[in-house]
Amino acid sequence: MNSNEIDIHEALKKYFGFSQFKGLQEKVIRSVIDKQNTFVIMPTGGGKSLCYQLPALIQEGTAIVVSPLIALMKNQVDAIRSLSSAEGVAHVLNSSLNKTEINQVKKDITTGVTKLLYVAPESLTKEEYVEFLQSVPISFVAIDEAHCISEWGHDFRPEYRNLRSIIKQLGNIPVIGLTATATPKVQEDILKNLDMTDALVYKASFNRPNLFYEVRTKTKNVEADIIRFIKQNKGKSGIVYCLSRKKVEEIAQVLQVNGISAVPYHAGLDAKTRAKHQDMFLMEDVEVVVATIAFGMGIDKPDVRFVIHHDIPKSLESYYQETGRAGRDGGEGHCIAYYSYKDVEKLEKFMAGKPVAEQEIGYALLQEVVAYAETSMSRRKFLLHYFGEEFDSETGEGADMDDNVRNPKSKVEAKDQVKQLLEVVRDTKHLYKSKEIVFTLIGRVNATIKAHRTDTQPFFGCGSDFDERYWMALIRQVLVDGLLNKDIETYGILKVSDAGHAYIEKPTSFLMSEDHEYSEAEDDTIVAAAKSTGTADEALMGMLKELRKKVAKKLGVPPFVVFQDPSLEDMALKYPITIDELTNIHGVGEGKAKKYGKEFVELIARYVEDNDIIRPDDLVVKSTGANSSNKLYIIQNIDRKLSLDDIASAKGMNMDALLKEMEQIVYSGTKLNIGYWIDEILDEDQQEEIHEYFMDSETDRIEDALREFDGDYDIEELRLMRIKFISEVAN
Repeated sequence: MNSNEIDIHEALKKYFGFSQFKGLQEKVIRSVIDKQNTFVIMPTGGGKSLCYQLPALIQEGTAIVVSPLIALMKNQVDAIRSLSSAEGVAHVLNSSLNKTEINQVKKDITTGVTKLLYVAPESLTKEEYVEFLQSVPISFVAIDEAHCISEWGHDFRPEYRNLRSIIKQLGNIPVIGLTATATPKVQEDILKNLDMTDALVYKASFNRPNLFYEVRTKTKNVEADIIRFIKQNKGKSGIVYCLSRKKVEEIAQVLQVNGISAVPYHAGLDAKTRAKHQDMFLMEDVEVVVATIAFGMGIDKPDVRFVIHHDIPKSLESYYQETGRAGRDGGEGHCIAYYSYKDVEKLEKFMAGKPVAEQEIGYALLQEVVAYAETSMSRRKFLLHYFGEEFDSETGEGADMDDNVRNPKSKVEAKDQVKQLLEVVRDTKHLYKSKEIVFTLIGRVNATIKAHRTDTQPFFGCGSDFDERYWMALIRQVLVDGLLNKDIETYGILKVSDAGHAYIEKPTSFLMSEDHEYSEAEDDTIVAAAKSTGTADEALMGMLKELRKKVAKKLGVPPFVVFQDPSLEDMALKYPITIDELTNIHGVGEGKAKKYGKEFVELIARYVEDNDIIRPDDLVVKSTGANSSNKLYIIQNIDRKLSLDDIASAKGMNMDALLKEMEQIVYSGTKLNIGYWIDEILDEDQQEEIHEYFMDSETDRIEDALREFDGDYDIEELRLMRIKFISEVAN
C-alpha cells in the first residue's frame, strides 16, 4: 500500500480533527508510509509526535515507539486512547506493569487492536519481549528523543546505543528517528549509530521568531533582579531554571516571601508533590515554577511568557530546549540567562571526576555556551548557526528580538586579522582547536604546541598585538560567517572552509564587534550603591539623622546605638513605611525595628506622601534568612557560654568572620551575652573605660577608638567590647 492510496488528510481529520498539516508533517508521514528510513529534526512544539502517530493508526500491524521517560509515554498513550474507541489502541510496555497487564498488552497486539506500543529502551533488551515481537506484524519503529543516542546530545542514555542491534533482530523494519535538537555533530552520530545513513532527512527551521533572547550579568543582586522582572510581568506564567535542587528551593522561597506565587520542582521531591506542582502551574494556580531540568519534559503549556536561567546551562541544546518552552502559542516569550564566568568554572569542576572522553565532550559543549553568552553578534544567528542553520540577521524573521541587536556594540575593521587567522589555521595543518590557534597567534606555548613544534614556526606570535579575548571573539564571528568550520569527526578542530581559502586569496572588509566583558566588578558597585549616600534621598537622610539624634537623646544613648548610618542610608533609598518593611533594611532586625522603628516609619510615610514619592517596591527584596542557621548556632552557643574559638572552628570561620556575624546580630537588635568571654580578657576597670568611651562617642568606628586609646587595646578587644556595649545599651 503506498502513500497515495491512503488519504492521509482524511485520517488527519478523522483522528486528530485538524484540516491541514503543519510544516513538514505531510512529507514525513508519506515517507514513513512508503517504508523509508526517515530522520526528523523538529523543534519542541513543532508537532513531532503526529509524524509517527498518524501512520501507525492507518497502517497494518503495530508500531513500536521507543521513548526515554515513563511519564512521557503515559501522557502520550492517554492522548491516543482519547482519539479512539478501542482502549487497547495504545499501550505501554515497561517495568511498571504486572503479569496480568503484560498479558493484556500481548493479547491486544496479537489481535491487531494495538497500533502503538510505547517501550523504554531497557524493555526492548528483554529476551521474552524480543521473542514475542518477532512473532507479530510490526509496521515500523519510531525512536523518539533520538539525541539520547549521541554522547554529544544534551541527554545521552547509554541504553539507546544498542537499539540498532535489537531492531535488526525484529526483521527488516523501517525506522523513524525524531529529535528536537540536533547539531550537525549529533545528527551524524544518530544516523551512523542507527545504521540509517540512507534515511530521508527532514529538518524544520529552529528559528523561534517570537522569543526575545537576553543575557544579563549575574551579580550578587541577581535575586532582586529576577523579582523585579517577574513583578513587571505580573499575571504571566514563567519558569526559572536552576542547576541544583538546593538553589531551586532557595529561589522558590525568596519568590514566595516577596509575594510571587511560585512552587519548586525537582527530582528530589516525591512524585505526588511533583505532579501537584506541575498541575498548579498548568491550571494557573501559581505563576512561576522554579525548577531543575527535570521539569518541562512533555509540559504542553502554550502560554509560558518567560524562561529565566538563574544558572547557565551545560550546553546550548539544553538552553534551546528550555527556552523553547516559552511562547509555544506564538505569543511573546522573554528568555533571560544570567551569566558569570564563575558558574562556568563551577561546572568544569563538576566534570573533573568523569572519564576523560566525557570530560572533553562536556568541556567542548560548555565552551559553546560561553561563546553564546559573551558574543556581541546576533544571538539568534549564533544559536541557529550552532544548529547548522543559516540566518540573515538583517531580514530574517525575528531579527531584532535580541539584546545584542537592539543595543549593538561598535564594530572595527578586522580584514587583516581575519586573513592572519585563516593563514595560521591553514599553516598549522588543521591540527588545533580554538585555544591552540589563539596561543599560536599571541605566542604562548603549551604542551600541544611544543609537541608539534609550532613555536619554532615563523608565524608563531604573529598576532601578539591583540590579546586572547580579541582573537577568541574573532574566531567565533569567522566561524558563524563560514570562513572556518569545526570538523565534525574530531569536534572542535578548526578547518579553513572553501570560502576561507577564497578569502585568503582576496580579502574583503570584515567588521567585528568585541565580546561582552562580564566582569565580577559589577557586583560590588551595586552593593556599594545602596550603602553610599550618592543614591539615597539626601533630604530624607537629613530628617532621619535629626530624628535619630532626638530618640538617642531621650534614651540617653549615642545615636549609632539606635540605627547605624548604613541603615539610615538604606531607609532613604527604599522608603519603608511599615515595621515589616523596615526589617528588610540593611542591618535592621525584628528586635530593632520593634524597639525604635515606629517614629522612623511614620516620618518616612509622611515624607513619601508630602513629596509624591513612588516607592521602589522591587528594591525591598526580603531574604529568607539563608544564613540564619549560622546565626542561630552562634546565639544558642553563646547562651551556653561556649568558647568563641570553638564556635568559630565548628562553623569553619576565623575570628574575624565570627565577629562580623556577631556584629550583624547585635546591630540588628538581638542580645548576645558575651560578658563571660570578655571577663577572661579584660578586667572590670578596662571594661568600664571602654564602655564609657562608646557612651560619650559620636561614632562607633573602631579606627577612632584605636586612636583614642593609642595602643592600650587591640582591635579584637575593642570589637568585642563594642558588641557587648550595643547588646546591653541598644537591645
